Amino acid sequence: MPVVNSRLMREAIINADKLGTFVASHCEEKSVAKGAINAGKVADELGVDGVLPEAEEIMAAREIVISETNNVHAHICHISTKTTKNMVRDAKKRGVKITCETCPHYFSFTVDEVLKSGVNAKMNPPLREEKDRQAIIEGLQEGTIDCIITDHAPHAEDEKAKGLATAPNGIIGFETALSAEIMNLIDTGKLSYLDLVRLTSYNPANLLKIERGSIEEGKVADITIFDPNEKYTYTKEMVVSKSKNSPFIGKELKGKVKYTLVSGKVVYTG
Repeated sequence: MPVVNSRLMREAIINADKLGTFVASHCEEKSVAKGAINAGKVADELGVDGVLPEAEEIMAAREIVISETNNVHAHICHISTKTTKNMVRDAKKRGVKITCETCPHYFSFTVDEVLKSGVNAKMNPPLREEKDRQAIIEGLQEGTIDCIITDHAPHAEDEKAKGLATAPNGIIGFETALSAEIMNLIDTGKLSYLDLVRLTSYNPANLLKIERGSIEEGKVADITIFDPNEKYTYTKEMVVSKSKNSPFIGKELKGKVKYTLVSGKVVYTG
């Protein structure tokens, strides 16, 4: 849920900055956010209310204004539109202390995926148009977007079975993030693996001021070992999560995790 009251959000961002931390804002102007999926032809075809992109953009603009006016750090969660990306880019050029993140689904899919995956392609913010998907990739390339996060949101099958209009938002994302990044960013020549490490590990750790995100002697060994070329079909039976709400199910993916180490201990073998 967004913080609707702008005075409250202003005070929160300013006071968090004084404490050496920041507010991470879910930007959603509720008055124009009613709907199940992105507003447009797919929503019209399916007969459901559409979420206007302005729902994200209006509130993202508010956080940028608060950040710039008061010279404080604010962070915008899971950006999904071209306009939001452009606003953050332009603000950063002016020296505004704004940071942001996006998710693999926003550079992997468009709203058309709803026609294939149904409720498993319903999230908030919703999947957008191709121009937005391309803008998100550009934002990662140019340094506008600081982090890639999963926005992992598990839901039981009976919850998601309620139908597109009323099913809860969100998909699981941990298990497919690496493959989505390899296929849509690395294999397309948009980013390097060093870029990917920076966006998924190093930058988030630095933002949160935690001793993670790099492989160095004496540091905590949180490490993923993977085969970047191995292809596989992601099936329901392969899903480690208790929830199975993913638009990647049934799709051929590339980049297989072989080992996951947490604090130096192997906790997963693929």
